[in-house]
Amino acid sequence: MIVLRRRLLILVWLLLARCVAQTAASDNDYFVYLVCEGADKVAIVKFGLDGAKVDHLVNTRVLPGGDISGPHGIVFSPDRQYYYVTIAHGRPYGQMLKYRVKDDAVVGQVSLGFFPATVDVTPDGNFLYTVNFNLHGDMVPSSVSVVASDEMIEAKRIPTCVMPHGSRINPQGTKQYSACMMNDMLVEIDTQKFEVSRDFVLSKGKEAGMTGSPPKEHSMSAATCSPTWAQPSVDGKSIFVACNKSDEIVEVGVDSWSLKRRIAAGSGVYNLAVSRDGKLVGTNKRGQSVSVFDVESGRELARIPTKRKIPDGVVISPDNRYAFVAVEGIGSEPGTVEIIDLQTLKTVATVDVPQQAVGIDFWKTEVRSPKAK
Repeated sequence: MIVLRRRLLILVWLLLARCVAQTAASDNDYFVYLVCEGADKVAIVKFGLDGAKVDHLVNTRVLPGGDISGPHGIVFSPDRQYYYVTIAHGRPYGQMLKYRVKDDAVVGQVSLGFFPATVDVTPDGNFLYTVNFNLHGDMVPSSVSVVASDEMIEAKRIPTCVMPHGSRINPQGTKQYSACMMNDMLVEIDTQKFEVSRDFVLSKGKEAGMTGSPPKEHSMSAATCSPTWAQPSVDGKSIFVACNKSDEIVEVGVDSWSLKRRIAAGSGVYNLAVSRDGKLVGTNKRGQSVSVFDVESGRELARIPTKRKIPDGVVISPDNRYAFVAVEGIGSEPGTVEIIDLQTLKTVATVDVPQQAVGIDFWKTEVRSPKAK
């Protein structure tokens, strides 16, 4: 009887603890910024107890007339006082805009390469790394642009490979990684030297790590992976690469610079994000879904359908609770932001945003005041 009573008390305590955790999470307001490529807008989305809504919109159009400028990537400065947006379309070059958060004013601008896409910032906030995807140009090697964030000057343009995508910097700030969509390669850049340090062939059965820059002669005929994202692990010891063509996630060990494992993923796995508590989230562009994996085992915990087609960018809240997914939609449809609870593995809110929602980043969490509940 005493043992049974003790078990019941433990069960009640666990249920109360879960309720407290859920209440604490729901008492927060979460804010994300995303870019809507088909509408030349930055959308600011707020999510809290009353669901998700668009807080406000910011114009990003830089081309004259009715031409679409095409914002594609977005990232916040580490202090969350500024955000940077890559403008993919240009005549002929793209650009990056620096916005001040408090009034959404443009306070800096720099020209980059052809179709600048994904962008990331070093932990000290001094440099931005953006891949020049070169979507509309010839199938020739492109580059990664390094931008000094204060002056908004392109410090260096580093040649890499054909259609680089998915720019991400490791937690230590020492290396930048991107994937070569048409070369089946992962490329590592040394952020101290501003040069390529290593590359890794991702083709199944041909995996190989090499030192130095990728070969000048690029072969696209044998591409079996078509990587679209390179995501460092939380500790920086692994790089997860999304193989969009083969529906796999390839894990590369940083120290050994060798293949660690291949993880079966959803159809057209595209962008990736990792949580601090051991989850890996991937958007499945062809599969109209989002997959959540356990990092340690590689097991897919859930595959969650999205409201609209073409899920694209994903970011995880700092408390590891929610994944915010930008979904493009097709044709004249609006885009959506879909919020997934990473504890229940369910979609808990969606909100329509302007067309072709792509890049997304997390701004802040606010604790709701008692009056706001």
